[in-house]
Amino acid sequence: MTLIQLKYFCSAVRLRSVKQAAEENFVTQPAISIAIRELEKEFGMTLFYRQGNSLILTAEGENFYERAINIITYCDDLEDEMAARDHTRTPLRVGIPPMLSTIFFPSLLDDFNAIHPDIPITLHEFGSVKASSLVQNDELDLALANLEMYNLDKFNVHVISNDEMQYYVSPTHRFANKTSLSFEDLASDKLILLNRDSVLSHQIRSRINALGLKPRIILNSSQIYTICRFLDKGDIGCLLFSSMKEVMKDYIGISLSPSMHTEIGFIWKKGKSISNQMRMFLKFIENKYPSEK
Repeated sequence: MTLIQLKYFCSAVRLRSVKQAAEENFVTQPAISIAIRELEKEFGMTLFYRQGNSLILTAEGENFYERAINIITYCDDLEDEMAARDHTRTPLRVGIPPMLSTIFFPSLLDDFNAIHPDIPITLHEFGSVKASSLVQNDELDLALANLEMYNLDKFNVHVISNDEMQYYVSPTHRFANKTSLSFEDLASDKLILLNRDSVLSHQIRSRINALGLKPRIILNSSQIYTICRFLDKGDIGCLLFSSMKEVMKDYIGISLSPSMHTEIGFIWKKGKSISNQMRMFLKFIENKYPSEK
């Protein structure tokens, strides 16, 4: 028996729904169902029976629920007491890729702090590849990431954006008047790619390798200032998110043909107990960027 299993069980009892319990705890429905089955197996009892679409407690389940609620309440009170005693709260550790941070932060953090000034957050800048590894190893609580990752099944995910890739060049570049470009076109140019811990960089390299192309990659960087100074030379381009057009307003963004899209969202480790402050942050994200139903 674990505390997270008890929390999932109590949510399902209160909401009378596995689906709603999953939404409340920011996990998948199977995570709730598995937790309940494991509790039933461990204690040799049936906790629920179904009535239509609702979950109804058995007599054993009612007794177990009363005890489980006492345990959860005690643990929550203990957490609050320890935080008050130290006069501090452990900061929520959020990973942000350098490029995505220019799109979503710091305005997102300002909006959250306006609602929850008592919840501290520390931001740690890593590419999506590195950030996902740190989340998996519990060195970050969650991360904003490019979701085109091979190991996405290890995480809970909340999508906040679907972005298109564009090739940014200076107004004096030879491609400046183009409405679209192929990867073959890009291979004839001097390219800047993001750092190797960027999922976008991995995506682009995979596409290039699949086409058998040998582009001239002159720089790997995730620093906007550095990238812009190279673009100013007039004969260099860089693949970035189309949503960066405000940041890159002095440059021209050209679409790819065929187009290349990627989802962006927050990831956090599956099966990990969620603190109250992380729950507040995830609820804020869910309200600010509702999932498409």
